[in-house]
Amino acid sequence: MRSDLVVRGGLVADGTGAPLRRADVLVRGDRIVHVGEVPDTDVPEADAAGALVAPGFINVLSQAYESLQRDPRGLSDLYQGVTTEVFGEGYSLGPVEGRMRAIAKDYAERTHVRHEWPRINDFLNHMADAGVGPNVASFVGADNLRMAFAGQQDRPLTPDELAAARRLLDEELADGALGLGSALIYAPGMYASTDELTAFAEVLAEHDALYISHIRNESDSLLESLDELIGIAERSGARAEVYHLKAAGRDNWPLMASAIQRIEEARAGGLAVTANVYPYEAGATGLDACVPPRFHDGGPDALRGKLAHEDFRETVKEAIRAPGADWDNCYKSAGGADGILLLGGNTCEWNGMTLAQVATRRGDADPLDTLLDIVVADSQMIIALFEMTEENVRLALRSPWVSVCSDAEAWTASPPYTDAPTHPRAYGSFARVLGPYVRDGVLRIEDAVRRMTSLPARTLRLTDRGVIREGAFADLAIFEPDRVRDLATYSHPHQYADGMRHVIINGVVAFRGGKPTDELGGRALRRGTRPTTSGFRAR
Repeated sequence: MRSDLVVRGGLVADGTGAPLRRADVLVRGDRIVHVGEVPDTDVPEADAAGALVAPGFINVLSQAYESLQRDPRGLSDLYQGVTTEVFGEGYSLGPVEGRMRAIAKDYAERTHVRHEWPRINDFLNHMADAGVGPNVASFVGADNLRMAFAGQQDRPLTPDELAAARRLLDEELADGALGLGSALIYAPGMYASTDELTAFAEVLAEHDALYISHIRNESDSLLESLDELIGIAERSGARAEVYHLKAAGRDNWPLMASAIQRIEEARAGGLAVTANVYPYEAGATGLDACVPPRFHDGGPDALRGKLAHEDFRETVKEAIRAPGADWDNCYKSAGGADGILLLGGNTCEWNGMTLAQVATRRGDADPLDTLLDIVVADSQMIIALFEMTEENVRLALRSPWVSVCSDAEAWTASPPYTDAPTHPRAYGSFARVLGPYVRDGVLRIEDAVRRMTSLPARTLRLTDRGVIREGAFADLAIFEPDRVRDLATYSHPHQYADGMRHVIINGVVAFRGGKPTDELGGRALRRGTRPTTSGFRAR
């Protein structure tokens, strides 16, 4: 529940990058009403002495749309001060129309949570009405627009289908969706042409909405894929952002500096192009992402069926081994089977082993046979790909237009949730930046806070979020800068971060004295509009 509150005695990092200043913060209802000295009153207080007071952090790439349906508190992010979760990397829980209804129903049966909402607002309102800890917002998934008409087929949309998809996007944007999110290394998003994406971006430009993309290739063709995104922005007039900017594969690590230069040049030329990162050297995805795009036509069940045929398997293996691939070859980027760690799936006996170790254990002469056998046997297998370098993470974080994300669900570190495979970024992305990267001098604390608050709030057009000032929403993270740190590892990922003292979401104290209160203050947020209200206790 909300009530007046004084956050007393802290150093305020207001989210703009301005120098720290000692000030109290007075909250009334869901808003900040004063920043400065607050006289002693009978109003309840949150002790911030020895701590920094920052705006709540915005996770610009969250995959928590399923985990929040199971436990609405979002604890792995709450322990890091995250107050807003943003969904929609390629896929969103609305709109669901036409041929996508059956696909969403299948997703729901596999995950045991609901995926079938006619519109994004139906999902967001459902979460807010049921009670959710963080604020929630979403892009329209580009996959959704394709799947409504073409299902999971590898084909262009017809002119009539494209026109209908554009109308659907226009409706969602008018209702406050943040923009359009694409994921161009995964089926069916990979089947979209540049012209199709540009046609959607033209609609975005009319609404001042954002095109945000897991670009088509983050390895050998990183620069060409980045040029595609910049070109879409240039031709359409839409703003654009790169999901988890990286250069994957040892041979491609030098490309990171060139990628950053390309974005800098686009920005200097007047284009609004930004990016986000997670601060780890390994990415995570499904093992089936190691199979080239053209073999995914028809969906995952069709792929597994075709892999039963030896001729097809040999063709897939040859495509993975082929030099100069025209697709984002995850297997190659990880340096082969030694760089692929099995985080978990239904086949628990392999969890925590590299693909090379599993191949040895099974006696497979070719680890690609091991890979394809696991794809067939375990559609849920999640992997970590050790394909990046720490130097490039630091290089990206030094760019002032780069924000922070987790690209993960928001987990609870207790059974049954600890049985789920995950990457340590689910528990550590924001704490890792605030702690080690600040203490090592990569970022000043004021700028680290800005990257997680006002930068994404402005990019996403979230009104009155991401700053500490009179009139802004009372989303606050109070933490001890010398203590904050990530604890999650690849072998033991389900470990909460340390150093957060209090977290306030829309004036609701969700985290007090280092522990969750189970109060749910989250709301459904829309681009440039006032949010709906919520505020329930977790059940």
